[in-house]
Amino acid sequence: MATPRLKEKYLKEVVPGLKQKFQYTSVMQVPKVEKICINKGIGAAVADKKLIDVGLEELTTITGQKAVSTRSKKDISNFKLRNNQAIGARVTLRGDRMYEFLDRLMNVALPRVRDFKGVSDKGFDGRGNYTLGVKEQIIFPEISIDKVSKINGMDITFVTSAASDEESYELLKALGMPFVNKN
Repeated sequence: MATPRLKEKYLKEVVPGLKQKFQYTSVMQVPKVEKICINKGIGAAVADKKLIDVGLEELTTITGQKAVSTRSKKDISNFKLRNNQAIGARVTLRGDRMYEFLDRLMNVALPRVRDFKGVSDKGFDGRGNYTLGVKEQIIFPEISIDKVSKINGMDITFVTSAASDEESYELLKALGMPFVNKN
């Protein structure tokens, strides 16, 4: 299998650029994307159990890796929620699959968002991780619009080895993340 395009870009362009910009003494100090966690909450699954299977199937199709269901931790009577009930789906991507997904997300899926002007740069957590919310799963070309019964969003978290938000921002920007222009 060939090396993902984004991984080659990271090694050939991003690492030297960030090393020079932040004056790192070693290539090993340059931050990298360690994993991408995709989480999809399916609140309506409390009433309809089939929605979990649909959500798992959609996430598996989008990422190319089997999704697992997330379960509730406690009973909440107001939401008709029982302990250990399936209420969402999640996937953690690493390695080549992670780079392939990131490439598809930035170059295919995000530009398909209606009125897309870029992603917000406010999703950093202070430790160099970035979270992005997607409102519709239909922006991914793997999902057939005809088969979608319910529009669901998802959270995509990029876990990086960066020490600060600034380093993480520069890393993601160098990889091609379409951040909103600061004017």
